[in-house]
Amino acid sequence: MIRGVIDTNVFVSSFFGGNPRKIIDLWKNGKILICLSPEIVDEYVEVLHRLGLGKGGELDDLLHFFAKGYHIIFTYNTPKLKIVTEDPDDDKFIECAVALNSKFIISGDKALLAMDNYMGIKILPPQEFLRHGFE
Repeated sequence: MIRGVIDTNVFVSSFFGGNPRKIIDLWKNGKILICLSPEIVDEYVEVLHRLGLGKGGELDDLLHFFAKGYHIIFTYNTPKLKIVTEDPDDDKFIECAVALNSKFIISGDKALLAMDNYMGIKILPPQEFLRHGFE
């Protein structure tokens, strides 16, 4: 199963449909394995709550999937890298991908997408990831 790290902007956008929702559906249907770290989960939850999207049952369902290890791989130990100089907060996605041997980071973030690739890890927007045949 293909491993991927999903940036917060893609994860949050999935609540509104489109290609981000298709990616989350691939995860829910067992087509991709999501790579997570505590920093990534914390950011998902914080942003969803800040945007008022944490009030419905969808967030509870997703957290339940995370807690049960539903098509996810989780690491507490990530290397501390300083890669994304434009936005150091994005380093957590690369750190997670490196720690868990992910081949993809799926993102809409300009600073990450500008990198294109890091140590063989492709950094792709959702539509390009789906074009790779995972839809």
